[in-house]
Amino acid sequence: MAHKVIVWGTGVVGKLVIRELLGHPELELAGVIVHDPAKDGVDAGVLIGADPVGIKATTDVQSALDGEADAVAYFGPTAEFALENIENMARALRSGKHVVSTAMTPLVYPDACPPQVRTELEKACAEAGKACFTTGIDPGFANDLFPLTLMGVCGRVDSVRIQELVDYASYAGDYSKVMGFGLPVDAQAVLEIPEILIFAWGHTIPMIADAVGVKLDRIDTVYEKWAAPERISYQHGVIEAGHCAAVRFEIRGWVGSEPRIVIEHVNRITNAAAPEWARAASVENDAYRIIVKGSPEITQETAFRHEVDGDPVSGGCLATGMRAVNAVPYLDDLPPRLVSALDLPLIPGRGVIR
Repeated sequence: MAHKVIVWGTGVVGKLVIRELLGHPELELAGVIVHDPAKDGVDAGVLIGADPVGIKATTDVQSALDGEADAVAYFGPTAEFALENIENMARALRSGKHVVSTAMTPLVYPDACPPQVRTELEKACAEAGKACFTTGIDPGFANDLFPLTLMGVCGRVDSVRIQELVDYASYAGDYSKVMGFGLPVDAQAVLEIPEILIFAWGHTIPMIADAVGVKLDRIDTVYEKWAAPERISYQHGVIEAGHCAAVRFEIRGWVGSEPRIVIEHVNRITNAAAPEWARAASVENDAYRIIVKGSPEITQETAFRHEVDGDPVSGGCLATGMRAVNAVPYLDDLPPRLVSALDLPLIPGRGVIR
């Protein structure tokens, strides 16, 4: 029997997942919840630019949650809207369904989250007897599953560096206030605040430490900006000369006097920006790289691309959503609580070869 999934949220990730669920032998689309009134009543197939499939999107959350399903795939807004996300996810759990999500990225490792993030969801899990799993690419499998798997073939690890190397020129979202793109280099971006950066991206560092049995002495951050020497025009806007066209940040988990677990992002507007900073080796841009120093030394680089046009944004967003949805068949075997990648078995993607 296929596992029935309600998709809540039809942004980029939600639409890509819906397309994959249609005709999937192990996963079945059971409903679609939308926020935009213009999408209310629209057939899910039409929403993704395909033929009608007989499932209409709805803004009536309770009606959708009352339907028969095994899980809700929640692709809500970012952790900036934490209260809304927690309320929606708890509501989905209390409807008697597991929840998989990509919205609240700090929950990739619940043990690192403060009580105000965990408590309501933990109550909902216990009351419903259901599990809740949050994942993604980064934070997610590119900086938890990938490095932990590679470290599992080592006799000694001196350090592990987890890199996201991405050209943001093709990203449609507004990242100016969050990262600093397009702003004067002396204007503080939200992610320059260490506590926010660690909360948003850093929870896989204590996950890795706990998994390999090492105690962290502290976690700190580094944030650098690169000023454009001349005006940069790109698909979604303009960066004026002297303004920020690239950022590089690190979140560092220290053991003793050394940073041993490091997450590093190098994010550019156009691949020509910040030529002296790290970049992908296997492709021109948009890759995730793991560098393990120790015995043996390992470098792994992974690029996600859409099958039709090779687009890294949609390829990465699809992988983000499918990592969550492919976990659904395994949640029945887990205790009713917030779970992480450490609680799940290998998820090979049942039914993907057909």
